[in-house]
Amino acid sequence: MFSITKNDIQNVLKDYGIDGACTSFCELQRYHYEKDDPASKQVRLIIRADLANGASLVIRFKNEDDAPYEIIEAQSRFANLLFMEGIETPKAYTTDGCYARRYLINGYDVIVTVESFVTGELKIVDVETAEATGRLLAEMHSIAEKADFHVKSDVLFDPLNRNDLFSFEDFDAHKDKLIAIDSTLYNCIVQEHARLVQHLAPFEEEPRYAVQGDISDCNLYRTQDGRLGAFDFNRCGDNNLYFDAVMQAIFEARLMDYPEELAGKQETVILSAFLKGYQQIRPFTTQQSEAFPWFYALVSAFWLSDIRGVEFEKIFHAMIFALCFLSLLGCSSAKDDALYALPADVSGIEDFKCVCSTDGETEFVIYNDYAKELYGYITSLWQNALAVP
Repeated sequence: MFSITKNDIQNVLKDYGIDGACTSFCELQRYHYEKDDPASKQVRLIIRADLANGASLVIRFKNEDDAPYEIIEAQSRFANLLFMEGIETPKAYTTDGCYARRYLINGYDVIVTVESFVTGELKIVDVETAEATGRLLAEMHSIAEKADFHVKSDVLFDPLNRNDLFSFEDFDAHKDKLIAIDSTLYNCIVQEHARLVQHLAPFEEEPRYAVQGDISDCNLYRTQDGRLGAFDFNRCGDNNLYFDAVMQAIFEARLMDYPEELAGKQETVILSAFLKGYQQIRPFTTQQSEAFPWFYALVSAFWLSDIRGVEFEKIFHAMIFALCFLSLLGCSSAKDDALYALPADVSGIEDFKCVCSTDGETEFVIYNDYAKELYGYITSLWQNALAVP
């Protein structure tokens, strides 16, 4: 297992021209690659080093297949660009004009970067934070676009490729069992998925720019004077800026921790606040606004946490939710295109709507009560299908 000593840290500090002796250090994050492969030489270790002069630094040691030196250097340069343009983000240190440096430490080849340690990490996302995060992301996007900056690396939240939020492929992996339940419904969902993806097709050929790639509560901090900042550019890469905005908004609205008073309504409130903040800086175009309801339906229908699971019942439930969300009516003009693949005795689908506003004024609304009622009704109708082997 990769390990370091104070002497190793001191050598790094010297190379980066940083004065002060390391008095102590602690691990902030470690990936245990050796658990899967005892002979693995892959490394991801992030430490906090405290110096005698009172300063604290974050030092990253990496050797990962998907993070070569060129990518790490580009990620660091993008972080520094944001820093120089006034975005609140940790100061990055250089060595011989570069941010990344190769080392051989205890038999491991690693790439090292150094940055200042920041406090004020956010643990909870409230409405104010969500709106501020939207503005922060928009400012970062504008800087990347103006500078024409590219990292030349993939990101976690690209809806047109494998991503960390939703996956039609994971859903379709259960094709045989789903067809056994209801082949007509399965085919309708497959067709609707293809149609939804077409709503994103116009953006596929647009330029991609560098993005931080992982805006979340654990990567956000607030300074003593109230400024919101972002750190951890480990997932920094290139994405369509519209895609990044929507995916990050949904991520923050669903997968963070929220104040108790938002329980049960956090998604609608946080998503609305995030998009409101973003569009104060970068308003959506008409095309982007029109595509948004379909984009949201696509993400929701094939949400990974609904689809992934060892129990087939969970996949069946995901199928029902796919039907529900693919039936969303984003606007009146979309009514004729809505999916009507419910059993004949289920009525009222026209009442199941997704009211999407991206003008920064009207809240994003989902009729959750009707969705739950519809979900429960279909489940009761098809409960015997769960026994299909």
